[in-house]
Amino acid sequence: MEIKTIKEEYKKLLGSTLEVQGWIRLHRKQKEFGFINLSDGTAFKPIQIVYDNTLENFEEITRFLVGSAIAVKGELTESVGNEQYEIKAKEIKLLGACPDDYPIQPKRHTKEFLREVAYLRPRTNLFQAVFRIRSLASMAIHEYFQTNGYVYVHTPIITASDCEGAGEMFQVTTLDLERIAKTGQVDYSKDFFGKKTGLTVSGQLEGETYATAFNRIYTFGPTFRAENSNTKIHISEFWMMEPEISFCDLEGLMDIEEEMLKYIINYCLEKAPDEFSFLNQFVENGLIEKLKKLVNSEFTRISHEEVITILKKADMKWEFEPTYGEDIAKEHEKYITEYFDGPVFITNWPKDIKAFYMKQNSDGKTVAAVDLEVPGVGELMGGSQREEDYDKLVTRMKELDMNPEDLYWYVNLRKYGTCVHSGFGLGFERLLMYLTGVENIRDVSSYPRTPGNCEF
Repeated sequence: MEIKTIKEEYKKLLGSTLEVQGWIRLHRKQKEFGFINLSDGTAFKPIQIVYDNTLENFEEITRFLVGSAIAVKGELTESVGNEQYEIKAKEIKLLGACPDDYPIQPKRHTKEFLREVAYLRPRTNLFQAVFRIRSLASMAIHEYFQTNGYVYVHTPIITASDCEGAGEMFQVTTLDLERIAKTGQVDYSKDFFGKKTGLTVSGQLEGETYATAFNRIYTFGPTFRAENSNTKIHISEFWMMEPEISFCDLEGLMDIEEEMLKYIINYCLEKAPDEFSFLNQFVENGLIEKLKKLVNSEFTRISHEEVITILKKADMKWEFEPTYGEDIAKEHEKYITEYFDGPVFITNWPKDIKAFYMKQNSDGKTVAAVDLEVPGVGELMGGSQREEDYDKLVTRMKELDMNPEDLYWYVNLRKYGTCVHSGFGLGFERLLMYLTGVENIRDVSSYPRTPGNCEF
């Protein structure tokens, strides 16, 4: 007999005898019959198994505990209760027993507890929903860019360049650390790569080299920050999606950001209605309405200077006073998205608080950078038109005490057929927090890496 999955369209199989395999999520036993909620991992909602004492091993079945793996053969019928379908069992076999000290019981567990048993938490409703949406959002990203003619580029995980210049890279070395600790001397010429290297913080710089060959590319992979932070929005290993587009200015970049984000949200809402219904009820009330509102919104575009002016005129007592030429705080992001009642692109940021590679505007004070602020989260994406002028880029690097020779290959792109080009970065876990309503980034990462935590 062919084994079916719960994801299959049972409506077509009504009245037929089939076999399913899965894990017990809930087991309710009566004197002469029992009910099992069975999940095989292919669908968010389990299917109900009904069995009675006509089965030879009835007494044995009543002792099957939550978490156990079983195989069920029976007739698929319409349910007389709340479930849409159920299977009237003719045979139930135990495939893998689960003891009574199994940590994941049919009750509400705190997220903190579930992080301690991260290898088991995907079996709970919350993480079934979160990680299925993570899978769908990943697929949506690929579908959007592949459909629009982008080439997917795998940029290096080990690199000698610090894209952000923040010095928060994890170092990669084969040198004898105990000897270095004793002598206090480091000779990187004797290291594996002959120079100081680390785990990448971004694939952007390498991505630009491919954009000048393929016109439009995107990267999507793991990145790392050795930042000693324990906030709800920071982890040390996370995924970044970074497109780079040739012959594209800042206005064109914002068009792409808006279109892509709406595509991802629509895709996930369409593919995971049960998961979003659960999250809407138990995680963030109004989540579905929030996401649909963004999809139907017109994104505001406003300069950093205009934002500061609005903030200064606001009848608010700020914890951090808004200042021209300075960054904005979380409270400012929240106010601006509420002020415009939707997503806001903030453009033309002060040059001194942005990265060296951003296009310098004619005023000499700002760069053609853009941050997308969304209600409830704040900054979701950051990007810029890249500086295509060779002399301006070199001058800016020297102003920041950077040696252009260290990134000669990146600088040389401005010599060999330069063009207007732009790109942005999307922190995948930040996007997932927005999509699911989950407030802590540790709960949208499969195995979160944070300071002092690398157990699994």
